[in-house]
Amino acid sequence: MTEAGQTATGGGIDQNRQAVMHCPYCAEETLFPIEGGGWECRSCRRAFSVKFLGLTDPGRHRGEQ
Repeated sequence: MTEAGQTATGGGIDQNRQAVMHCPYCAEETLFPIEGGGWECRSCRRAFSVKFLGLTDPGRHRGEQ
């Protein structure tokens, strides 16, 4: 497992990002960075990436129930 905040490409530490800690498919912690960005889970053998889409508008859902 990489250090928290290390980029998936093996670059330096990025203080604005947190490393992925668990596989979203099997919840195991056997994650390793793969070339080109992304993660490989060696427990379920899936490869995936995580993409930050942006922040939501806090007032968007006001008044909805």
